[in-house]
Amino acid sequence: MSRQLLAMALAPLLGLFILGIGNGFLATLITVRLDAAGESATVIGIVSSAYFIGLALGAMFNDRLLLRIGHIRAYGSFASLVAVTVLLQGLFFDPWAWFALRLIGGWATVGVYLVIESWLLTAGEQKVRGRLLALYMISLYAAGVIGQLLLGVTNAMGVTAPFMVIGMLASLSVLPMAMIPRVSPLIEHAEPLPPYRLIMLTPTGVLGSLGSGMVVAAAYSLLPLYLQRIGMSVNQVGQMMALVILGAMLLQYPIGRWSDRHDRQMVLIGISGFCVLISAAMLWLPLSMPLLSVLLFLLGGGVFALYPVAVSHAADRAPAGALVRMSQGLLLINSIGATLSPLMISPVMTAVGDAGLFWSFGGLSLIFLLFFSWRRSVRPAPLPVAPFTATTPMTAAGAELVITEELVQGALEHEHLEDLSEAVPDVEVAEPVVGPPAEEDNHIAYYDDVEQVSVRK
Repeated sequence: MSRQLLAMALAPLLGLFILGIGNGFLATLITVRLDAAGESATVIGIVSSAYFIGLALGAMFNDRLLLRIGHIRAYGSFASLVAVTVLLQGLFFDPWAWFALRLIGGWATVGVYLVIESWLLTAGEQKVRGRLLALYMISLYAAGVIGQLLLGVTNAMGVTAPFMVIGMLASLSVLPMAMIPRVSPLIEHAEPLPPYRLIMLTPTGVLGSLGSGMVVAAAYSLLPLYLQRIGMSVNQVGQMMALVILGAMLLQYPIGRWSDRHDRQMVLIGISGFCVLISAAMLWLPLSMPLLSVLLFLLGGGVFALYPVAVSHAADRAPAGALVRMSQGLLLINSIGATLSPLMISPVMTAVGDAGLFWSFGGLSLIFLLFFSWRRSVRPAPLPVAPFTATTPMTAAGAELVITEELVQGALEHEHLEDLSEAVPDVEVAEPVVGPPAEEDNHIAYYDDVEQVSVRK
């Protein structure tokens, strides 16, 4: 990677890392505080869902704001709003006020991700996207691990200290972006494939993306509740959650390489079966601290790998012209799953007890296992068209990061093997429509609906 490319990517990645440390343990902090205050699992699930609702809304609409005001000012605005919502949560306790603050915070957080991901997207050519995505993934997961480990440290400082630390980190994350030259890259207005088109193209990819959103959101928002209720201290909860994220970080690549060498549907079946076994072990084995640590590490590797393997499987079927819109559509499906998950699983925990979390995990994983097995019997998976790419972007603009040069070339080479004209619309990219420059800088062009898409049967 050239020095120029690294210099352009360094500022947004550093901002992401600083913000991610605080954001990494905020969901855990909110869950354990609500539980300590005596709130039910259902209330905790409702408050947790607000964040994912905000993420979904921001992923759909924040690009319009970014196009108008530019990257640097948008980043400062979103990061400041994250800091304000977190500090307000530290000032007073009310579950329904926290619901509103978490919704606003989710909307602002995905705005930060949008700035970073769109910046990285245009920082280099398509052939270096894989390396940029790897740096992005390392920054995101490393910040999450460090943040979870800081939970116990900051909690020991006082009731409001964790919220103050998270607010300060959100404010500090603005500095790297504020010190770079005032030149913003151009971005395109996202137009993801609609759900019915995605279902026609890749039912396995759709269910894998939806299911991944459900289990990952439950891991972030409800697993800390389970850990605290089985008697762990706040510090221990943070350590266990750090192991979950570390498992996601370290196991995603070997699982992805496995999927490059084998039928990706079989890999999805294997991941689902593995998650069923982990859930059964959590329910029925006597859990010592070492065994629990191993199980949670493996659980993180399993549930976080489901989405990237599902997206890679979907890319094996998609024509080159639909890859970007397909990736954006699957990300939206994933967001819907994350929004629904706490609302669906927390009542189960209220009804049957804390073990309801792993009954839900096991039940969902069994559904995935049966569906993926059925789909493989109906329509076996094609050969992989390109190497696996770890998928961590949070926005539709960033979803394009996974569309590497190898993936496009592979899709072009395999298009003649199967007629996909009925499943995917033909995509035509028109010339950009250039509007007035943004106020922040004359170098920032306003692109209104850059990708003009026409659909014909």
